[in-house]
Amino acid sequence: MKHYFKSYFRNFDYGLLFVYILLMLFGLVMIYSSSIWVSIFNYNDSNYYYNRQFTNIVIALILFAVAVITPYKRLSSKFILSFLLAVMFVLEFWLLIGGQNINGAKSWISIFGLMNFQPSEFAKLFIIVFFAGTFYRKSVNRGSMQLLTFDDVSYPLGMWLFIVIVVGFETDLGALAIIVAIALVVVITSGLRGKTLGKIFGLLSALGVVGIIGILIFKWDTIFNASRRGRITSFLDPFSDPLNTGYHVVNGYYAIGAGGLEGRGLGQSIQKLGYVPEPQTDFIMAIIAEELGLLGVSIVIIGLGFIVIRGYYIAMSTKDPLARMLAAGISTWIGLQTFINLGGLSGLIPLTGVTLPFISYGGTSILLLSVAMGILINVSTHHKLEKRK
Repeated sequence: MKHYFKSYFRNFDYGLLFVYILLMLFGLVMIYSSSIWVSIFNYNDSNYYYNRQFTNIVIALILFAVAVITPYKRLSSKFILSFLLAVMFVLEFWLLIGGQNINGAKSWISIFGLMNFQPSEFAKLFIIVFFAGTFYRKSVNRGSMQLLTFDDVSYPLGMWLFIVIVVGFETDLGALAIIVAIALVVVITSGLRGKTLGKIFGLLSALGVVGIIGILIFKWDTIFNASRRGRITSFLDPFSDPLNTGYHVVNGYYAIGAGGLEGRGLGQSIQKLGYVPEPQTDFIMAIIAEELGLLGVSIVIIGLGFIVIRGYYIAMSTKDPLARMLAAGISTWIGLQTFINLGGLSGLIPLTGVTLPFISYGGTSILLLSVAMGILINVSTHHKLEKRK
């Protein structure tokens, strides 16, 4: 065991560790700066969001450490997969029965009134681990991933469909897009033969059409309420109604434009004083741009880009199908969530309320992303060990 840990930490991916820690600490500083006015206005405590995020990060680091030192192969064990499945079922049914509507989406669970938890965030990690672990276990039993049939993978696909339906009826469209994309990437990188992949994509396409029609029929008023219609019109032309539907996007532009190359200075943002919504979550990049300019924005984009590119490199270079699916799924999650957040802020796509990974305030997000980073570093380190052997 001593020799294993010595060899493990000699090959440890310290680059990913450094970027992960840097982004979390940078995000903590910016959460404090961006949330001072909101914290005082809502809670009469300038440190409210900072203190809560600091606690979240401490817990996140503990979970990260557990994920780092636990060999990723154990994620395919029957016990862990069964445990994750049970937790996912409990969260989804709990959400259906008593989910809370926050910011237009019924996607939250209140845990004993102490904290709010988003099952859709857990679902992102669950899909990656459950798909990768189940496919890998069945491939070991069959002797090869190429020998798996459609019947072998129908079970995780059924679970994925259940999650998609629940999240779809929550009308959390940003989370829904990420969950769908993650599943597709894990399936594509699994190594299944073309015939099996064809059947999977045919079924998913048919179910997707049926699901979209069903959600539109039963949730038309919720999906296309006045707020969501405003997001679409503001995405198309925010300046057509800058004081109403385009108000948030336009003020985000003002924040970005005011920052320029050097920014106004840390803590000097004007737009965080009630002009942009959720400056500590959805619009935190606008505050970073206003206060720290292009330098601050570059730190975030380069850091997140490094994680995504590194993850895809690991996925493409490893011969282990489990490592490949885990690395590709986690990289897709972080990359797509970053794109959706920044795309909504910059006007490339409609606003969806998705947080910026490792930077935005949010307990559920930082906890589960930290577990994902621990798994990714674990995969990367074992990949280095295998290459040395």
